[in-house]
Amino acid sequence: MAKVKKEEKQEPLEKQLWKAADKLRKNIDAAEYKHVVLGLIFLKYISDSFEELFAKLQAGEGEYAGADPEDKDEYKAENVFFVPPEARWSFLLAKAKQPEIGKFIDAAMDAIEKENPSLKGVLPKVYARQNLDPTNLGGLIDLVGTIALGDAKARSADVLGHVFEYFLGEFALAEGKQGGQFYTPRSIVELLVSMLEPYKGRVFDPCCGSGGMFVQSEKFVEENQGKINDISIYGQESNQTTWRLAKMNLAIRGIDSSQVKWNNEGSFLNDAHKDLKADTVIANPPFNDSDWSGDLLRNDGRWQYGTPPSGSANFAWLQHFIYHLSPTGKAGIVLAKGALTSKSSGEGDIRKALVADGNLIDCIVNLPAKLFLNTQIPAALWFMNRARNNGHPRKAEILFIDARNMGHLINRRTRELSHEDIQKIADTYHVWRTGEGEYEDIKGFCASTSIGRVAELDYVLTPGRYVGLPDEKDDFDFKERFTTLKAEFEAQLLEEAELNKAIANNLAKVRL
Repeated sequence: MAKVKKEEKQEPLEKQLWKAADKLRKNIDAAEYKHVVLGLIFLKYISDSFEELFAKLQAGEGEYAGADPEDKDEYKAENVFFVPPEARWSFLLAKAKQPEIGKFIDAAMDAIEKENPSLKGVLPKVYARQNLDPTNLGGLIDLVGTIALGDAKARSADVLGHVFEYFLGEFALAEGKQGGQFYTPRSIVELLVSMLEPYKGRVFDPCCGSGGMFVQSEKFVEENQGKINDISIYGQESNQTTWRLAKMNLAIRGIDSSQVKWNNEGSFLNDAHKDLKADTVIANPPFNDSDWSGDLLRNDGRWQYGTPPSGSANFAWLQHFIYHLSPTGKAGIVLAKGALTSKSSGEGDIRKALVADGNLIDCIVNLPAKLFLNTQIPAALWFMNRARNNGHPRKAEILFIDARNMGHLINRRTRELSHEDIQKIADTYHVWRTGEGEYEDIKGFCASTSIGRVAELDYVLTPGRYVGLPDEKDDFDFKERFTTLKAEFEAQLLEEAELNKAIANNLAKVRL
């Protein structure tokens, strides 16, 4: 009897596309290549949206009777980018095998920016460079052309948006330390948004990177049957290249990015939203930034709880966020773990004032190691709430959560939190904060601690000081643990052997 062939599980579309696109990269650095690929995905998105509406206008039925498919105002009325003939995907696809394809794409990007002022200075014009082989570029156009092929606008935008985000993450992994400058890992963004629940109002990120916090906030509203128009986003980014990625990332999701600003001076020296009072602040600022122009801002009005040291921006960021919170606003911020304990240059006094005078600290979450791409510095999440004195059931307490043992490795260097991890942390916070449900301390994981107790420990906010150690389990299986560790060790030895072999092969090629 013939054996039935086991059906192989097919990889998700985005993974297949990434592998194919990465093969076409050849000798181009990931940092440069990401603009090539992401620019094409964006071009495909706006072309799909344009061509769907173009077809309706051309058919001239119902509300589109008598409409001119080349009238730019028709597209503006439906929030669709107008794409001139020489920039449409069908035109570029027809030119994909020509040696001058790079020049055609650069010209297309220019033409789109001229027709759509909101995209001015945003789109990449990198396709005619000598290190980008026309044959590989043509292959990339064919590949991107398969994404969401034939789907309606809503479906197309969703698929292309998902692929765009996935590629952002993969490029960040490929770039390592530099990738962390434009990308906050997905699981951290999801945790922040799940805990803050930005259902409505103004959402602000003054160091917004490629816009992931905004995208996840919009997803949260959609998944909870809210109305997208109930939230509006405000952002700022000092790196122009990263700002361009954010503008494309948001546009591909149909999110209004008109209030996402760029200036190379940054949020401290040139606050683009001086008068904004946000309902939600969500941010991952640079850790321990010593180059934040602190000496120029000694008497700034934002330092309500103490002047931050010029050698570290951690407490400058915290007070910048507080300054921009509305009277009922909440904030979720990623900071280096050292900010929980530091007493140097007056930081301990500022932290004390935030707790004792401002009563602003709602919750601290200690994060696992290896979550971030650009640093191995341990990190924690700070949740602040300006409405703690207005009916908050736990206004005299702070919730401490120690999540250091959560998450799983996705490779040797990088860890991520699972959906279940995120749900457990967020649910614990919500039950504690709202009083709806039975909250209880769990040794080694969470503790609701009085501000008096925090004062006794000199306002140190490290969760481990308060949650204690977990109860030991009696069912520890030494044999099973030994077998697991042995397998992991052998796998690591095999991986190192393969790496050494690859290095030896490359050296042999160089000698030849």
